[in-house]
Amino acid sequence: MFILGSDRDGAHLKEIVKQDLLDHSFDVLDVTENTECDFVDAALAVIREVQRGEDRFGIIIDAYGAGPFMTACKIKGIIAAEVSDERSAYMTRSHNNAKIITLGAKITGPELAKNIVRGFANGSYDGGRHQIRVDMLNKMGRPLPDSKEENA
Repeated sequence: MFILGSDRDGAHLKEIVKQDLLDHSFDVLDVTENTECDFVDAALAVIREVQRGEDRFGIIIDAYGAGPFMTACKIKGIIAAEVSDERSAYMTRSHNNAKIITLGAKITGPELAKNIVRGFANGSYDGGRHQIRVDMLNKMGRPLPDSKEENA
């Protein structure tokens, strides 16, 4: 299942990505139907849902991708990648076991975004020699805050 979220700047591209995933028979949950949220809130909403199961992956879209990436990387057990090409999206799943990617709507066009998401969706974790780094990454960060008040 793919969990999608965006702020106002990423809403249009999120809808394009969502429709493409649905067209390719992927299960999709949009946690930011209300696009008035900040990228931090969008990222935390996606992370909460991703952490509910091994078969859940997140895609967070704002203007440039950097903000949600920084937010996700602060949370223990989350491996995220800010991507702007198909190969990086595929490889971050393959080598880093990334659960989340972030995209920037002001730097990534619709066709490229769909290709990036397909690369991420079609990737799978290789394990093996990569597990040492994945274990290191999973130990970093802080627990997910329980509420918006904790984010302030």
